Amino acid sequence: MTTTDTGHDGVRTIETGAVPARFARGWHCLGLSERFRDGRPHTVHAFGSKLVVFQSGDGRLNVLDAYCRHMGGDLSQGTVKGDEIACPFHDWRWGGDGRCKKIPYARRVPLRARTAAWTTLDQDGLLFVWNDPEGNPPPDGVAIPRIEGAASDGWTDWRWNETVVHTNCREVVDNVVDMAHFFYVHYSFPTYFKNVFEGHTATQIMKGLSRPDARPPSKKGRPGMLGNTSVATYHGPSFMIDDLTYHYEGMDLDCVLINCHYPVDANSFVLQSGIIVERDERLGAAGAEEMAARLSDFILRGFEQDVRIWKNKTRIDNPLLCEEDGPVYQLRRWYEQFYVDAADVRPEMVERFEFELDTTRPVEAWKKEVEENLARRAAAAAGGASPGTVSRDAVSPGEVSPGGAA
Repeated sequence: MTTTDTGHDGVRTIETGAVPARFARGWHCLGLSERFRDGRPHTVHAFGSKLVVFQSGDGRLNVLDAYCRHMGGDLSQGTVKGDEIACPFHDWRWGGDGRCKKIPYARRVPLRARTAAWTTLDQDGLLFVWNDPEGNPPPDGVAIPRIEGAASDGWTDWRWNETVVHTNCREVVDNVVDMAHFFYVHYSFPTYFKNVFEGHTATQIMKGLSRPDARPPSKKGRPGMLGNTSVATYHGPSFMIDDLTYHYEGMDLDCVLINCHYPVDANSFVLQSGIIVERDERLGAAGAEEMAARLSDFILRGFEQDVRIWKNKTRIDNPLLCEEDGPVYQLRRWYEQFYVDAADVRPEMVERFEFELDTTRPVEAWKKEVEENLARRAAAAAGGASPGTVSRDAVSPGEVSPGGAA
């Protein structure tokens, strides 16, 4: 009998750890405001709870815990009556401030008739809620910045997508520092990559080239795509604004891309993306809308590429990194601030940190891979075979590659 040495001595053990028992402190986007402005209550599963969102008669969007404190009726199955949401069980009327305003069959409302009301922000066509396990209001300095172009005639309306992902939301945040996955998962070609963490913000600055091996040649009469520039910043734990410019032959196309999420529970989250495109006169109004639609579809496909990875990978708290990987541990240290009490936020979680990745080796290797892919495509075409591309998912309807959101 032959014995084979499997060589397990010194093998690194993957540490998975436990997912946080609490949800991140900060602003979380629930989606487009207009979705909730139809006069009906809406169910949202978030933060391990069931919430109800409704627009009161004064036009305000309100978020309450969904279960009535009287006998447990589901307010999201109730009716909006004036400025209140009426429980379908006994018609108790709840205001946006969480107080019971009226019980039609009762002489008076009990003094302690209150439910949990969530602090909301209705801005740039988006609805946010504030989550804080300690129950504190949003402190100064953590506001979501206004988005240039939102609700402006010079830009398109939001194109919005959302999907439920069954894993912990740290996976999506890790992408802030992960340059290499853009080439291998999304078929883009980063050439410059830098991260800046400070306070409650984490920024990714990326420049990239178009990949001719990952898309068909430009159609006749259309300018070829040269590359892109992306400055993407998380404002808190879950809301990223990406100022994204696509560089074409003879023109630049400016976009604002939103990458955001909110937790359903510890092991699932709702992943959302939105995009608006500037109405450049060279595109025309119809051209800008068409481009927004194409980019939205393409970004959605990019998220689907990520989701396939997340569905099959394991959580790893001790990733084994090489020199050309980004500052994963520093990002996670920044991210930790949202999962501890405010008094326990350490200086190293919020102090300024900058890291510019040396892209010399990646660019050299990726350039060679692209050339080899193009050579195989040319050989296949010469032989009469279908030349193909790297992957069907790599072909962009806008002949572009995704920015820093995913």
